[in-house]
Amino acid sequence: MSLLSHLINLNVPTEKIIAEYIWIGGSSGMDLRSKARTLPGPVDDPSKLPTWNYDGSSTNQALGEDSEVILYPQAIYKDPFRRGNNILVMCDSRTPKGEPIPSNTRHNAAKIFTHSDVVAEEPWFGIEQEYTLLQKDVNWPLGWPIGGYPRPQGPYYCGTGADKAFGRDIVDAHYKACLYAGINISGVNGEVMPGQWEFQVGPCVGISAGDQVWVARYILEVNVCFMDNIYWDLVY
Repeated sequence: MSLLSHLINLNVPTEKIIAEYIWIGGSSGMDLRSKARTLPGPVDDPSKLPTWNYDGSSTNQALGEDSEVILYPQAIYKDPFRRGNNILVMCDSRTPKGEPIPSNTRHNAAKIFTHSDVVAEEPWFGIEQEYTLLQKDVNWPLGWPIGGYPRPQGPYYCGTGADKAFGRDIVDAHYKACLYAGINISGVNGEVMPGQWEFQVGPCVGISAGDQVWVARYILEVNVCFMDNIYWDLVY
């Protein structure tokens, strides 16, 4: 084991924990951002977490002359990377006055989902997320011949075998990490194109469906970052 691997897996003998604050950036919901802070001890309720700030001019969410944006913790998940009592914190973004910034669509959604009529209905949601694994250095789908094309659609959907299911180790690592985090990931499958996969989150009640999908995306992005020369992109 390398020194770096040893330190990443180091068991820190302290009551202090690391909280990774996660939020959606300003690129039309296409980017995730995060920053970590040390807290004095375990926390299991987002209302007990402190707000935090960031430079919104660097995320396309504020002007340079008035760039402070405040993070409001909304949901907590176990951190599958640091483990222990460390946590992932899904946040929404607001102005210093507490008003939602334009890209904060969660704020209005929360108003709807907390309305007494909606709460009484207990709405359930299940969300699918398709994505494609790409070879970073050549920007080409995993499992495709470089600069070429795979065999026609047919054998890849829910396929098995090394010549049909490309990147299964990444998919399985993501699946287990989501379960560890407490995300209600309900399944995964290969899709119709080599390197294309799907996961499902749900059933979830109300706004938690959106929170869980975004944290699942975060886990996928960080998980893939540990893999050499691979990254992922959304499929719509």
